[in-house]
Amino acid sequence: MQKLSMEQLGRLSVEEYKKTSKTPVVVVLDNVRSALNVGSVFRTSDAFRAEKIMLCGITATPPNPEIRKTAIGAEQSVDFEYFKTTVGAVEKLKNEGYKIFAVEQAKESIPLNTLNLVGVEKLALVFGNEVKGVDDAVMELCEKCIEIPQFGTKHSLNVSVSAGIVIWEVFNRLKKS
Repeated sequence: MQKLSMEQLGRLSVEEYKKTSKTPVVVVLDNVRSALNVGSVFRTSDAFRAEKIMLCGITATPPNPEIRKTAIGAEQSVDFEYFKTTVGAVEKLKNEGYKIFAVEQAKESIPLNTLNLVGVEKLALVFGNEVKGVDDAVMELCEKCIEIPQFGTKHSLNVSVSAGIVIWEVFNRLKKS
């Protein structure tokens, strides 16, 4: 078995990426503390052509050396906006016709493996703070809540890991619907 070279992978340039059609998904980061996590979310969002990322509250924004470290340039390809509050970002998305889904453990959460996206045209996924999760005021604005089923001793996943799992699954489900 032989690994593919960069030329064989045929990746888009940043300019080409900016011109391509995007997956109708906006990633909302609600007060994410670690810039390294933010960079990882940029990289995942680039991989699955998310429309943009909304960075809210204390969430770091580019240019930032820690974001750059894990994003490896994806902070240049993926569009982003900063909002002082996550509530403000979510209200803007709702006004633009997005369905707002939190990724959180909650009483009414839907296991990711049973999520139905038929009829969903524009989706925003809200990922919360590493300690506190998605803010309660933001949860009240969400139409649904997605939970990643887990079977070990820990009760949560790192926010960037959660984003990777959920964005990948949503990308695949939207492609099929």
